Amino acid sequence: MTPSLPPPLQRTLCAILLALGPAAGAFAQTSGSAVPVTTDPVRIGPVPVEILANGIVASESVVTIRTRVDGQIEKVLVTEGQMVRRSQPLFVLDSRMNQALLAQQEAQLARDKAQAARADADQKRYQSLRGESFASQQRFEQAQADALAGVATVRATEALIAQTRLSIDYATIAAEMDGVLGAIPLRAGNFVRQAENTAITTLTQIDPILVSFAVPERWLPTIQGAMRAGPPVVVRARAQADSAAAAEGQLVFVDSAVDTSTGTIQLKGRFQNGDRRLWPGQYVEVSLAPRTDPAAITVAAPAVQTGQHGRYVFVLAPDGTARRRTVEYLRTAGDRAVVKGELAAGEKVIVDGAQRVTEGMRAVERAPAARVSSLQ
Repeated sequence: MTPSLPPPLQRTLCAILLALGPAAGAFAQTSGSAVPVTTDPVRIGPVPVEILANGIVASESVVTIRTRVDGQIEKVLVTEGQMVRRSQPLFVLDSRMNQALLAQQEAQLARDKAQAARADADQKRYQSLRGESFASQQRFEQAQADALAGVATVRATEALIAQTRLSIDYATIAAEMDGVLGAIPLRAGNFVRQAENTAITTLTQIDPILVSFAVPERWLPTIQGAMRAGPPVVVRARAQADSAAAAEGQLVFVDSAVDTSTGTIQLKGRFQNGDRRLWPGQYVEVSLAPRTDPAAITVAAPAVQTGQHGRYVFVLAPDGTARRRTVEYLRTAGDRAVVKGELAAGEKVIVDGAQRVTEGMRAVERAPAARVSSLQ
């Protein structure tokens, strides 16, 4: 039977144990207790070399719509922000003046043709009379000149008619391409003049669309080699607030010179944009993978630690101890870090708990969460 201590002594002993709690825990770890950790295996295999950048969406073509004739806007057939197709009518101007002018010119053409026909008949008649010596050479030449002048007058009037008809066609302003309309500051009733060069609206091409971005010049040989090698280089772009998968396009442009002020090279990717996910002027996150590393070493990104002497990871050895391995961090591929170091495929790298272990400390792998919950 264990004798009980007096109450004052019991309180004193408890205070001592509480004060020595952290030291006692550390002593217990060094004396044999293992730190619970989670691990993830080292993987060695092909990993795309991904280049990340920030880009901006830009339209391939922006058309400013202006009038080519003077007139009052009679009809506005579209609304602001509307998607329109090539050759779709947008605005109709009052063309009654040009239509009246056309009727006048058509009547003048009929008169000119009649005069040209009479002059041609006179020429033929004087030609026959000259052969029989009943008309002078001078009179024949005059008739010949009148016939040629009549033909020229007909052609001039036909050109005027073509010009007037073109002005009537210009009174209906149509879309030059597929795109989205901008703001429309003018409405029906406004008078527009060709000389004033006033913009009625703008038309912006949306599909396909470009994404412009810049990458460090050190990537230029890799990108050029990928473009010469074969299939187009895939470019991915996604807005920051977009939770869907990134849109995929093709690299179509590499600038002809490196920007010496920033040390970057300008690139462009073209994207099919039928769903209008990408919008001109929008900032996006861009990635492209010009080549693939066939034997890249990857570990879970949280496993990589930073110390005074560089980057390192802890490997859970088969004997249950943590072993420190120095690595060189290369890049990130998704949720994994691509590293360079003495790591073998399948080795268990400590992920959760790496901050609580040191070289040679004993560690035990925790059961997965699903297994723990099933045992409870």
